[in-house]
Amino acid sequence: MTSPRRNGRKSAPRPAAESRRPRSGGTVRARLPQARLGEPSTRHRLLVCLIMVAVLALSGRLVWVQGLDASARAEKAVAQRTVTRTIPAMRGEITDRNGTVLASSVQRYDLWVNQMQVDEYLATSKTAEVTGVDAAAAALAPVLGWTVSDTEEALTGDAGFSYLQKNVEPEVRDAAMSLRIPGIGSDPVADRIYPAGSVGGNVLGWVGADGAALGGTELSFDEELRGTDGKTTYERGAQGQIIPTGKQETTPAVDGSDVVLTIDRDLQWKAQQIVAGAVEQFGATGGSAVVYNAKTGEVLSLAEYPSYDPNSPRESDFLGNRSISNVFEPGSTGKLFTLAAAIEEGTVTPETQYEIPYEQWFDGHRVKDSHHHPDQQLTLAGVLKNSSNVGTVQISETLTPEARHDYLRAFGLGERTGVELPGESAGLVHPASEWTGRTRYTTAFGQGYSVNALQMVSAVGTFANDGVRVQPSLIAGTKQADGSVRPLGEPESTRVVSSETADTMQQLMDNSVDDETSSAAVPGYAVAGKTGTAQVGDGTYTASFIGFAPADDPEIVIGVFIFGLDTFISGNRAAAPAFSELTTFTLQNQGIAPTGVAGRELENEWGEQ
Repeated sequence: MTSPRRNGRKSAPRPAAESRRPRSGGTVRARLPQARLGEPSTRHRLLVCLIMVAVLALSGRLVWVQGLDASARAEKAVAQRTVTRTIPAMRGEITDRNGTVLASSVQRYDLWVNQMQVDEYLATSKTAEVTGVDAAAAALAPVLGWTVSDTEEALTGDAGFSYLQKNVEPEVRDAAMSLRIPGIGSDPVADRIYPAGSVGGNVLGWVGADGAALGGTELSFDEELRGTDGKTTYERGAQGQIIPTGKQETTPAVDGSDVVLTIDRDLQWKAQQIVAGAVEQFGATGGSAVVYNAKTGEVLSLAEYPSYDPNSPRESDFLGNRSISNVFEPGSTGKLFTLAAAIEEGTVTPETQYEIPYEQWFDGHRVKDSHHHPDQQLTLAGVLKNSSNVGTVQISETLTPEARHDYLRAFGLGERTGVELPGESAGLVHPASEWTGRTRYTTAFGQGYSVNALQMVSAVGTFANDGVRVQPSLIAGTKQADGSVRPLGEPESTRVVSSETADTMQQLMDNSVDDETSSAAVPGYAVAGKTGTAQVGDGTYTASFIGFAPADDPEIVIGVFIFGLDTFISGNRAAAPAFSELTTFTLQNQGIAPTGVAGRELENEWGEQ
């Protein structure tokens, strides 16, 4: 074939590829134009699709939130802005038997601030030169007794709640709130005060800064005293302000009940003064005085020294109650129980005669009297008057150890008194089976077992109450709305010895105190009583005197106990004078007149005089 170029002719143009026919007999397929992402129409369609998806998603969410889940969302929002605050109950008062207040709660306030709102102070004022935190600090500082800079620091920040000053008096709170500073608020709280200071502190106990009861009657009767706190619930805005149209509910607090003690404040004060004088005079470590009504079981005074002031308990080294927690061997006052048991069992009488040497051996164990003396011929009455250890053991041998043990327990020894104060010790009276060796004999004269002061006074009170021991009580009851006192229950009574034995013991105790010469004597009254002195395990001594007056018609039993004496000092010297002074005051305080019956004197010796 001749090339077109070679023959000088131009070649015809080739048809487009789309219009070419296949060389063979196949079907011709038309090719469509392809969409490109960069083209405007494509981008438009994609955008429309995305918008439709977003609209559908938002619509579905809107239906869910406003329709199907609306209540749950609303409740969650309310919960997030709802605040509940406690309204503290006022603690009940503690009064003495005559209604004199010994513990009470006074209204106080805790001041707080929402720092985010303080900037609004005087913001709308047209005359104020200074506004916001600076103005608020300048106004509030003198009210709080702070410097302006310290006040400004306390008001600055983004805290929704922060305490400014706690436990302020109502006057301070009123002055602070009268400034109308946005964000400044107050909560009512109660502050516990004790108007009589240390008088009865060991009985009252105290309350901590957080309002928790920490000792004494405050703790034992906390359920009655504390009441029930109330609460207030409200909705607040983003900056802590109360929403006026929001939910607001208030449950008022229910104040606690007043508790009435059997204690007499004036008598308690006097008893503490007398005990303090005796302790300081003899260089002892402490002392207690108990004034007890043997007929009713009421404790009119439970005094001790050193004591503490419940208004500032941290300043004291001891915050307990020695009258019930300090245990000791009773010494010679324990002889009363041995004699009473023997008289009740009919093995002896006040006239029973005894040969009393200075010392005597019992089954290989030596017993001696406190002071050397020639052989004596004493009646049972004389054994008690001379406080003879040897004579008392002779009397005790008319009984089995088991019988004497049972009488000690019947007198309330070895068990708690039931006064419901924390920290009481039951003392310790071992079973008779453990009274081996010398203990069998020492228990006859008040050694080998331990007691507390209130136990001993209650036990001796059995003789002053016709042979019936009445459980001691420090609580008269709770005061009702009409002013009456509701008792918390009747004290338990236990007959220990017969009326005849009790009368005999009164005579023996009366005979033991010389109303003319004894340091326990009370002018115008016949006194019955018994001294006691015993050595403690640490080498110190406890001296005591327990008695009552009038001896022929007793009602009030008084015990004075001096602890921690460095050397042997008899109860007649260390405790009896304090007993005399306290008994004199008590009889006047309680309006108990002399009976006019002289003290009884019994035959103390026998044989040739």
